[in-house]
Amino acid sequence: MNARFLAALAAASTLALTVPTLAQDEPKSDAAAKPAPTPQVRTRDLAGTFGGQRITYRATIGDTILTDDAGKAEAVIVTTSYIKTPADPTRPVFFIYNGGPGSGSVWLQMGAFGPKRVAIPSDARDDGAPPYPLLDNPDSLLDVADLVFIDPPGTGFSHLTQGTDPKKYYGLRQDGRAVAKVIRRWINDNGRWNSPKFLGGESYGTTRTAMVADELEGGTYNDVGLNGLILISTILDFGVEDTTPGNEMAYVVTLPNMAAAAFYHGKVKAESVEAISEEARRFAIGPFATALLKGQDLPAEERAAVRKELSRLTGLSETYLDAANLRVTDQRFYKELLRDRGQTIGRLDARYTGTDYDSAGETPDNDPSFYGIDAGYTAGINSWARDTLGYRTDREYQSIGREPGRNWDWSLDGSFRGAYLNVAPLIGQAMRQNSQLRLFNAQGYYDFATPFFGAEYSLKRPGIPQDRITWKYYDAGHMMYIRDEDRAKLSADIRDFIRAR
Repeated sequence: MNARFLAALAAASTLALTVPTLAQDEPKSDAAAKPAPTPQVRTRDLAGTFGGQRITYRATIGDTILTDDAGKAEAVIVTTSYIKTPADPTRPVFFIYNGGPGSGSVWLQMGAFGPKRVAIPSDARDDGAPPYPLLDNPDSLLDVADLVFIDPPGTGFSHLTQGTDPKKYYGLRQDGRAVAKVIRRWINDNGRWNSPKFLGGESYGTTRTAMVADELEGGTYNDVGLNGLILISTILDFGVEDTTPGNEMAYVVTLPNMAAAAFYHGKVKAESVEAISEEARRFAIGPFATALLKGQDLPAEERAAVRKELSRLTGLSETYLDAANLRVTDQRFYKELLRDRGQTIGRLDARYTGTDYDSAGETPDNDPSFYGIDAGYTAGINSWARDTLGYRTDREYQSIGREPGRNWDWSLDGSFRGAYLNVAPLIGQAMRQNSQLRLFNAQGYYDFATPFFGAEYSLKRPGIPQDRITWKYYDAGHMMYIRDEDRAKLSADIRDFIRAR
């Protein structure tokens, strides 16, 4: 996830409802200014059909207060949990969050795994204007696991209290430590220490998974054992995607995405997206990488051969590729691929197209795959949390909060992020030190924000047990669950992964 992604992000029939149980008094809107805010908790007993099973469950949205060593409240973290009733402590529990940093859990909760989902077009069309229906979600994972959605500090309704230094919570280690504390607290409060535990998220949420797993399992004698890590649209190695001049790997790992997008939009011919992606993988790591590494020593004949094949795979003209020195950034590609049609393509999901103010620029005006979905999700989470679950606050739900990203500390173990930040070794360490820890990795072919070849590159480095990784691919983008067929497939794939424990 490069800086542009961080800036841009930073990715059911009606249920029978009972009267909500108000477990605590409503906090006032100035709760952030109180030295000791009173936790708000709301519950509802609901029912639905998930994975073909009729399930009764309790939905709880509530605050967890994190304090400093002196007991002063520093952060209010909101979680939304869905627990099958009657409660069964032997059931798996899946802790889920999104990314950003700064993104609330709305996307995975209202789009993929929660008991309700917001209905937006499945075929990469703009979500338009309200109303956006909230539907039963038969693809929710409640039939195989209890679900806990976590909004880290600065996301969703979660926030820092007045006077709290953002540096204590906004950063790789800081954020991982806070989420780990929330998980430990939830396990304590719900009597789930011996339950199978799964941990995972999307986009920067995969980075967070590495950090939280390290906090839960790494180096203490009070470990929280994990059964599985679930990574969706993975970004672990940030350096490999940085387009700083001289970093040739950024062009290598995005080439298969370019080929997939060109195939989708009819700019190249192939039997399938899987076939063109595999061709691009082989070319990217072979002749293309070799040519880039030769720099200005690349012979003219070799350059011409690489340029020709690059044109065939990407749908871009040899003239354009020559002018770009064979190095086309993702931003340029979004603008250039369909320039002849007067359209741009999406970054989060290249299936989406947009129309810019004009067709002459170098980069798109905006990302059509983000503005094409955000209104529906924002309406969905606010309607569900406020109107159905009864959570009461004057705070805005931060689907993509700006504050964390502006203050984020990208240092790992005290060193500045610099040119190379890679948290994949933490996942390798967790898997080596837990012989039963497995990893599930999900990638969309049309996702430029977290390219699938980049995820493969980072997770196939030494030190990561390959025999415990499950790889799955989807015919959509960063949020592959937007596409109806891929939401069902993703759910089925993760369901199988959880059951295989």
